[in-house]
Amino acid sequence: MTYTITRGCCTDASCVSVCPVDCIHPRPGEPDFGKTEILYVDADVCIDCGACADACPVNAIKPADTLRGDELVFLDVNAEYYKNRVPAEANVEHTWDLMGPPRAGRPLRVAVVGTGPSASYATRALLLSTDTEVTILDRGVLPGGFVRAAVAPDHAGTKHFSSTFDWIHQHPRIRMYMNVSVGKDVTHEELLEYHDAVIYGVGADRDRPLGVLGEDLSNVYSAHQFVRWYNADDFVRPIDVVLSGGRVIIVGNGNVALDIARIVLSDPADLAKTEIAQAALEAIAAAKVQEVVILGRRGPEQAAFTRPELLMMPSGVELLIQSDPQTEADLASAEAGSKAALLAGLKRTSANLNEPPGPGRRAIFVFGAQVDSILGDGCVENVVVKTADDTIAIPASTVIRSIGHRGSPVAGLPFDDINGTIPHEDGRVIDKDTGRKVPGAYVVGWIKRGAQGGIGVNRSDAQETVLTLLGDFAGQIDRPKVGTAWAFKRFVKRKAPFLVSRRSMKKLDKAEQEAGERLGRPRLKRTSGIAN
Repeated sequence: MTYTITRGCCTDASCVSVCPVDCIHPRPGEPDFGKTEILYVDADVCIDCGACADACPVNAIKPADTLRGDELVFLDVNAEYYKNRVPAEANVEHTWDLMGPPRAGRPLRVAVVGTGPSASYATRALLLSTDTEVTILDRGVLPGGFVRAAVAPDHAGTKHFSSTFDWIHQHPRIRMYMNVSVGKDVTHEELLEYHDAVIYGVGADRDRPLGVLGEDLSNVYSAHQFVRWYNADDFVRPIDVVLSGGRVIIVGNGNVALDIARIVLSDPADLAKTEIAQAALEAIAAAKVQEVVILGRRGPEQAAFTRPELLMMPSGVELLIQSDPQTEADLASAEAGSKAALLAGLKRTSANLNEPPGPGRRAIFVFGAQVDSILGDGCVENVVVKTADDTIAIPASTVIRSIGHRGSPVAGLPFDDINGTIPHEDGRVIDKDTGRKVPGAYVVGWIKRGAQGGIGVNRSDAQETVLTLLGDFAGQIDRPKVGTAWAFKRFVKRKAPFLVSRRSMKKLDKAEQEAGERLGRPRLKRTSGIAN
């Protein structure tokens, strides 16, 4: 029996690297690598060796004969990819160990800002393939970045991904300083006094606004704020979100929107087995949300979520599509295997959204819908929505906008405000006005390419940046002298008085896990508000 890739696939291609028969695609270098929802196993080629499952950092690869329930659909999902696929040769010779020309002189000293996937992949590349000494800085108290703060708590496999990098934090060529904000506590120029280069993997931490009347009312939240609330992020307090019952409206239909819908509709008893924030668990249990309306500006084929995400809605929650002539026409013409074809299999509803929700739990997709305004006396009461046929006021207790993310400027570096990224060439930061290189500055992840691509894409993204950095320093024997690691430690302690050391970080992490074990949970996240 062959292996099958299921939901939660991070697409980082660790499985590709170990497969002895090249049965997993797309692989790095192929035209569609980084563009598909998951990777796929060719059942006709797989020899059932299990190497891919052992290498998978998120436990998404399973023997086909062990799949049960809604996982069985992934047998067809994997097979569909190969049905009409034309084999493609990788356009580059790919190896994760290819790290550019050898360097001379003393080891490089590089600061990496961030501990999420992109920053961690960059750190790993430097440690495995060079003798570089790395200083890790993060504004959070515990590492993980996006995975810790934004991945839904019921994505247990994806949450496990962070453990892939645990060994990094123990490495002898690593120094770690948590709860340090680069640009606030220390500047880019100050980092370069002690390092040859700085790699920024700071993600995209701002949501795009709706730009409509009433967006500033109470109980209107950004997806960024909401997901970090239920993940006990250091920068969102338990009291920052108030979840009311009845109906929740989510503007946007990407994976984050479906995550939020799934979490607020889940049985609290199921959520209690995850690492969800305790305050959020209690709020969801008390709210008893009955209905989530998911608004999409365009039609079913342009829905932003991935198919695996749609298949994760918990049992007991009814998935519906609001029926209208245009949506029905779009679904009727859907191509086999497309996202719209998957949606076409859902039940339809002609429920009057002007009225309060009925009994039960449901998520309703509404396509071709544009938010006109949000109404209420201090707090959300109604959301006025324009569709192709009508304008309706939908009663709601909570509104969450989930229409994309943008990066924030980093003090001392250029910034592209249109795209919400730091301008670069192959990861090397450039001044967008002059095109000149910004000395010692490099970027990885969403701050580099925009808020697109899953976790695994960061692996090749980080490799590109590291190759660029190493190429810039290749052959430089007499590089300018920088301060020692011990000198930087003294400096950063003065600049960031609430700094969390590696030793303290490990103690906090252990305390969370032990507290979770006592409750039968992976961890119980701390909410002390220690972050600066």
